[in-house]
Amino acid sequence: MGLLDGKKALILGVANKRSIAWGIATAFQREGAELAFSYAMERLRENVEELVATLPGHEKMPLIECDVTKEEAIAALFADIEKRWGSLDVLVHSIAFAPIEELKGSFTNISRNGLLSAIDISAYSLVSLTRAAVPLFEKSGGGSVMSLTFNAAERVVPSYNVMAIAKASLEAETRYLAADLGGKNIRVNTISAGPLKTLAASAVKGISAARDLWEAKSPLRRNVTQEEIGNVAVFLASDWSRSITGATLFADNGMNIMGTME
Repeated sequence: MGLLDGKKALILGVANKRSIAWGIATAFQREGAELAFSYAMERLRENVEELVATLPGHEKMPLIECDVTKEEAIAALFADIEKRWGSLDVLVHSIAFAPIEELKGSFTNISRNGLLSAIDISAYSLVSLTRAAVPLFEKSGGGSVMSLTFNAAERVVPSYNVMAIAKASLEAETRYLAADLGGKNIRVNTISAGPLKTLAASAVKGISAARDLWEAKSPLRRNVTQEEIGNVAVFLASDWSRSITGATLFADNGMNIMGTME
């Protein structure tokens, strides 16, 4: 018997096999969850289809396009999920984007439009998606929402720039959504992972150095793995974490406790 047997989970943000969202998806599938996936645009569909096709029972897993900057697209996504499933138990927000030119150079040179774009897609989308998911969570008697953050919200990571502001916004939203929705038995948390080698992270010049730093200075003297983050997500999706909400869970091999990052 799996920890997530009978639970229905919608996962947003799978880009390729290195995506944290994919690590979460495989962990969820292992623990018995029913899965649905959303991708941002048509050109990403093939990548997601190929990955999903490797999962047992993939024929029954919905793949739905959704541009999270458009409220009508979000409404259509959840209308589709309601038609297929009737309810929802878990929402995984693993979405982050910033224009590439905003992830290099001096922080003082970030642009207004670049910052707003990063916040819109990487942070505000959590509010939009959660709001749309509430009626489906209510049909299940509650639900679990989780997102992905990085400790650059509290510490300076060179070149993370606008994404640091977006992640700080995401963490604040996590607390406010948790307070807002707790009465409906909907929990909202975020996972602060170590610097995994993902497609999104590859655009940030300082992340490569951060991975070396993790291996040298974190209490466990190694970086985290995709599987480990997936297991933390299983915990948050399961009834084992039913007393946890509004939290930033550090899955970073203890790096967040260190007084120095050098």
